[in-house]
Amino acid sequence: MEQKSVNKTNSNAYTFIFAIVMVVVVGSILAFAATSLQPTQYENMRQEKMQNILATVGVETERSEAEGLYRQYITEEIVLDSNGDVKEGVKAFDVDLAKEIKRKKEEQNFPLYIADVDGEKFYIIPLRGAGLWNAIFGYIALKDDVNTVKGVVFDHLGETPGLGAEITQVWFQERYADEKVFDESGNLVGISAPKGAPSTSKDDNRVDAISGATITVDGVSEMISERLQHYLAYFKAQSDINVPNN
Repeated sequence: MEQKSVNKTNSNAYTFIFAIVMVVVVGSILAFAATSLQPTQYENMRQEKMQNILATVGVETERSEAEGLYRQYITEEIVLDSNGDVKEGVKAFDVDLAKEIKRKKEEQNFPLYIADVDGEKFYIIPLRGAGLWNAIFGYIALKDDVNTVKGVVFDHLGETPGLGAEITQVWFQERYADEKVFDESGNLVGISAPKGAPSTSKDDNRVDAISGATITVDGVSEMISERLQHYLAYFKAQSDINVPNN
């Protein structure tokens, strides 16, 4: 009886030690794999960001070719402070809006990308806001009148498939092309997507909504108008830009 008890104790100890060893080994392998993949993941994120910025001005590209085309078409990267003044020592591409929007407005950095595509100038502004379940984000490109939209790209972290997640679809994003962000009185109002109010004009500051995705689409409208407001002072200060109501 005593011998069986000793054997059982030894067996339990062996199982416990084996489990610990396996956890350590597997954990070490996963940690090594994650560390090894970090440079690749970071590079993929960089290239995807370039792809999205380029897409707003109609330049579609594979990820592997994104950096070359980005250097070709993006002529300036600047960062503005809350007064619309250009900041030195901060790289626009490195600004993380997920962190910036948690700071006070006076402390935020506002990145701006300027593109030249076939002689046309565009201003590309990063966007970030809140959807139904999580963050939504993207980019909006304005033509050189800083009123007319050239294109947009939207994405999300966890919206409902078939509903709010549809903001990523090309057919929805194309609705924003040639829309105006200033109203007829020269006020910066952005672009809304009111439920049950179909858009019939490119001058009415609105697009058709997505059925069943009211909160997410309202979040898109809010982030456009909120983010654009931060750039208004800069645009008004530029002598070569005729800002509405300026």
